[in-house]
Order: sequence, then structure tokens, then C-alpha cells
Amino acid sequence: MSHDDFKFEPVRGLPEVLPEGEHILWQGSPNALRLAREALCLNWVAGYFVLLVIWRIGASSATYPMAEAMSHGIPLALVGLVACALIYGLAYMQARAAVYTLTNKRVAMRIGAALTMTLNLPYVAIGTAKLEERGKKGSGTIAFELIGDTRFSYILCWPHVRPWHFARTQPALRCIDDAPEVARIFAEAADARVSQPKVERIPAREAVSALAAE
Repeated sequence: MSHDDFKFEPVRGLPEVLPEGEHILWQGSPNALRLAREALCLNWVAGYFVLLVIWRIGASSATYPMAEAMSHGIPLALVGLVACALIYGLAYMQARAAVYTLTNKRVAMRIGAALTMTLNLPYVAIGTAKLEERGKKGSGTIAFELIGDTRFSYILCWPHVRPWHFARTQPALRCIDDAPEVARIFAEAADARVSQPKVERIPAREAVSALAAE
């Protein structure tokens, strides 16, 4: 994937120029290694092959000298390295293709390494946001629980979703750095947006009727 793959975007991570009155507050992408660990189970796969190598060496040591028994574990170790490399490669592509954007009016998520799409989540359509911190460096995930009739496909949005919530998919800013600070920016922007008064235009005839009724 070259640096020009998203050259058609008028604004990085967004399919169109921001309308008047809207501006970007934050942009970021997933951490590839953490995405591999949390979404693609890299640690579990690596641990599985480590156990297989230990078992193979242990089983061979009963019949062969230790030096030769250890060599019997090399093929399994190589397969494990290839599997982990493939998992990290997939996570890297997903992380590189994804751009998360917070504006003063919405959350925008450009996601998908093969099939690229952009999710637009207005703050008024988000019921709650849940922050899950991982590690001591501020890495974490912010998941959005939507209200109303808005629905997204779990499969199409994966891995940029809250895990195991299939019935009502929760889009998520997955494995981002400095997650608490991003959550603070989101909370302030969403609060300001939702608390704004909404003005509706009433046709003149209805307005006159309303005044007459008073």
C-alpha cells in the first residue's frame, strides 16, 4: 500500500471537506502491536507454539540426545514465527489504513485495509462512550454505544469494534495511545455539542396560527 492510496481524500481520514463551523480536534490511528495482541490474539498464538516446541523437545528427549531433541523443535518454532509475522502484518495493515478523527460535531472513522469505508458518528447519536485502558502508558480503547436506529455490521467494522458485542455493534477507537486524553477531548466536545439548543424553522402559516391560538 503506497502513500498515495488515500490521495483522493480532501482531508486526511475524511471523504470530504469539513463543512463550515466544523473543525478537527484530534486524529490518530491504532497501535499496530497492541492491535495484534488484543484483536488478533498474537500473545495466545505465540504461547501456543512455545508450548508445542517445549512438548516436541520433551517428547524427543526420551529417545534422542538433548542436542538432537532440541533440533526437532526448530520446524515448529519456524512455523510459529511465520504465523506471528502474518498476524502482525495483518494488524499493521489495519492500523495503517485506519484514521480516527474527532471533530467538534462527530466521530469519524476511516477503516478497512481491503474495503475502505468511513463511519460518521454524530455526537447526538452516541449514547455512552466507554474507555478501557490497557497497560501503564495510557493505551486503550474507546467504544461508542449508539442510540436510535443506527446499525453497523460487526464483521465489516472489525477489528475497530468492542469485542463480543454482536447484537448491537459498538464502533471503537481501538488500541490508541494516550486514550484518557482522547476520552477527555471527546467528552468535552460531545457535551458542548449535545447541550447546544436546536432551532427549528416553522412555516409562517403555522406560526400565525400558533399566535392566534394564544
